[in-house]
Amino acid sequence: MPVGTLGTVKGVSVNQLVETGAQMVLANTYHLHLQPGEQIIQEVGGIHKFMGWERPILTDSGGYQVFSLSKINRINDEGVSFRNPRDGSQVHLTPEKAMEIQMTLGSDVVMAFDQCPPYPATENDVEEACERTHTWLARCVEAHSKSDQALFGIIQGGCFLNLREKCVKDISDFDLPGIAVGGVSVGEPSEEIHKILRHVGILLPEERPRYLMGIGSFREMTIAVANGMDIFDCVIPTRLGRHGTASVRNERWNLKNARFRTDYEPLDKTCICEACRKHSRAYLHHLVRSGELLGHTLLSIHNLTNLLRFTSSMEQAIRDGCFSEDFAPWNSDSIAHHTW
Repeated sequence: MPVGTLGTVKGVSVNQLVETGAQMVLANTYHLHLQPGEQIIQEVGGIHKFMGWERPILTDSGGYQVFSLSKINRINDEGVSFRNPRDGSQVHLTPEKAMEIQMTLGSDVVMAFDQCPPYPATENDVEEACERTHTWLARCVEAHSKSDQALFGIIQGGCFLNLREKCVKDISDFDLPGIAVGGVSVGEPSEEIHKILRHVGILLPEERPRYLMGIGSFREMTIAVANGMDIFDCVIPTRLGRHGTASVRNERWNLKNARFRTDYEPLDKTCICEACRKHSRAYLHHLVRSGELLGHTLLSIHNLTNLLRFTSSMEQAIRDGCFSEDFAPWNSDSIAHHTW
């Protein structure tokens, strides 16, 4: 899922987003609550009409902001109080409020309000966050009443596998339409992420879609899929694009580099995106060096397309019975396949 925190994937129009192959996008409850406010979105007809996006939308609950905005919030068992970064006013999020906002927004998949502990944290602190996440999920289930939305619970537990196991059991007992694994990619080494995925993947209900939150690198996604994960979100493609970097298969190219100044080849001959079909590396270099917004947009489109091609190639490899944790389509004959 490309990340559209404020109801937009940065620098990319809805039509351009459709062309990348995106099936679903993510938006954020906390940020949309602050601006423009869920009531304004409801008056338009909901988040799909507000964005002009007809495909599925998942909304995060604001739980990630409990982690990322820890310097401006206070947590207790009731909920989380934030200082509004726009005007300094107090914003209070509870499980009930997170459900109310998401029901008003009208997204297709809604996330339970949870506490994502930082890395590193003590086992006692992570255990407290798990218990709070479990209690808050029960309150979310009680408050959520929109039958055409799928509510997902979230597995926390940090790098403590015993706490992950307990959280899997506690969350799975609610028998929700889907389940998410949170609290990864919050500062821990890659080896810890891999350890969590390999341990948790076999414990999750097989009949439910599994969503790994905040992951979008090829290596981590490959290991995650090999261990049963289905859904991902990440800001990497558009963030790289805004900084003049292109993801070409499994490499990152800085288009500001002088070596691209007179390089008239397409960015990637195997790619079908607008940037690769219509423009040269030299032109993209020129746009980025000139600070032109079009350069950031074209690189974002390419990076999204590249990542979604990779997920499609994983899907095809699973169908062909040749997928594993070491899957790397750019190193095989499949590079000539239509997905690469």
